[in-house]
Amino acid sequence: MSTNLTTELWLSSGNGPVSRTILNTPLRDASPSEIPIIDVSGIFSASLDDRQAVAQQIRTAATTSGFFYMTNHGIPSAVTSAAHQAALDFFRSPTALKEKAHTLNSLHHKYKVGWKPASSLRINPFESPDLRESFSWRYDPRYDPSVVSLDDIPPEVSRFLVHDEDGFPWGAVKELPHFEETVVACWRAVLALGRALLRTMALALGLEETAFDHKFTYPDASMALNYYPSQAPGGGDADVSIGSHTDFQLFTILWQDDVGGLQVLDTDGQWLRARPIDGTLVVNFADYMQRITNGKFLSTVHRVHNRSGKERLSMAFFFGFNLNESCGVLDTCVAPGEEKKYDEVSCYEWTQRRLRAMHQAKPL
Repeated sequence: MSTNLTTELWLSSGNGPVSRTILNTPLRDASPSEIPIIDVSGIFSASLDDRQAVAQQIRTAATTSGFFYMTNHGIPSAVTSAAHQAALDFFRSPTALKEKAHTLNSLHHKYKVGWKPASSLRINPFESPDLRESFSWRYDPRYDPSVVSLDDIPPEVSRFLVHDEDGFPWGAVKELPHFEETVVACWRAVLALGRALLRTMALALGLEETAFDHKFTYPDASMALNYYPSQAPGGGDADVSIGSHTDFQLFTILWQDDVGGLQVLDTDGQWLRARPIDGTLVVNFADYMQRITNGKFLSTVHRVHNRSGKERLSMAFFFGFNLNESCGVLDTCVAPGEEKKYDEVSCYEWTQRRLRAMHQAKPL
């Protein structure tokens, strides 16, 4: 449904289809007040006051827009640049090579690790298929430097850590010798940053820094390399690079190249361009975080339209609690006289609900 002033946007959610009212106003750049730039160097400080200062800035961003840029995040540009080039080498490779890493070649293909060709994904069932290729994988403790011994992983955790024993998908593309090495190095760096950020977010929620530590020992920390061929310049909203959606777990850390295309829906229903800012990473909050904060931290709708005339590449790191973990609405997020809006649900069940909703929804 649309009027001259607004359009109705439909999305899948863990509770069925939901809609947002979109203003029919021209797309514009987000201002620093709408998507703030936060210097996060203080999260590495020995001073609690420094860490608290960053936490308060993150809380403001989380409760007003659900997005922010990070500067001084501690990940060297050489690490992200090497991973970026390795990813481009993969996506520019012949289809026959990429097919070896096709997600259907995994023994556990329901987890959709590996390569997905263009238009094979549809993150919003009410929009077009996504005009992107993707290469993704799940958290694997064999790659996590903090894991001392695989034998020490509790059974209630290990049942969710299912992987191909032959090293798929990396083993399928050995012709690209630096692909695994450089991309996994980037994943490890962002994994460490994600853990530090979650401790800072605990402070932002009025908790002890270590309040969540036991919940992300083996986190739901997946990564997706997304390759976006250019769409026709000046086109409408019918064909999307990646459809309008919210993310599943706690938060996402995104590296994007200098091409642009990421768009964020503000609370008024205005689409805003989240333009690339050199040296920054973008953070957005996701559904499970919104649930446990009683809606205080916003899980914001976003999409990608690449109408630049150039190829675009992004690297998205999705961070969440261990899949066996569960968390209800935090008491610190419930004001006097306020009710808890969300039931407690395990991280695994929530992500499965989101996936089922996405695949079962039919275009209206």
